[in-house]
Amino acid sequence: MTAATIVKTLKKMKDPDHAKILQRFFKTGPGEYGEGDIFMGIRVPELRRLSGTYKNLPFPELEKLLASPIHDARMLALLICIRRFKKKDNPEKIYELYLGSTRYINNWDLVDISAPHIVGAYLADKNRKQLYTLAKSESLWERRMAIIATFHFIRQNDFSDTLKIAVLLLPDAHDLIHKAVGWMLREVGKRDLPAEEDFLKQHYHTMPRTMLRYAIERFPEKKRKGYLRGTI
Repeated sequence: MTAATIVKTLKKMKDPDHAKILQRFFKTGPGEYGEGDIFMGIRVPELRRLSGTYKNLPFPELEKLLASPIHDARMLALLICIRRFKKKDNPEKIYELYLGSTRYINNWDLVDISAPHIVGAYLADKNRKQLYTLAKSESLWERRMAIIATFHFIRQNDFSDTLKIAVLLLPDAHDLIHKAVGWMLREVGKRDLPAEEDFLKQHYHTMPRTMLRYAIERFPEKKRKGYLRGTI
């Protein structure tokens, strides 16, 4: 099996109407963050099924699939990587492939589905310096990877890197970073509300509004309004 053969299969499965919806949703127009990306319109559950079919794809072909101009093919490659990582099939090689391919992991769905399961999981028991390199990257997607990868740690009730990277990203100008940081802060709060609130009380006056809204989304109405009004 080759990447080219898989892409031919994906093209046979295309759903043009759904592809048009996805191209609008993922901002593929001129000047937008997903400019020029190509969608076949294949739904994620179907791609997950295919990841089982192609789970033994040789690494050189997996690398080619991840470099495809077709969004669905890149998603499939990441799902194969996740499946193999969880099976402990060359996790270090998968991690290295991932970091060497970040230019292809170039929309928020690709980042969000993969960063915790590959980057976060790999670094769980290792030095996490790479996350801080990603957080300082000029690439929007690498910065998002940095914070979303920490979801793996959050699930283990380990919040330190999430909070440190959130501080680094407070000045970030991009809405997709504001949403990602706010989301991770909210996940911290689900497990340790005082930890989230300690962070918010230090930073909420200077946090981007979207980031704050995402972080406090599940707060009681009175407290949520207090944060938004700056009266906490």
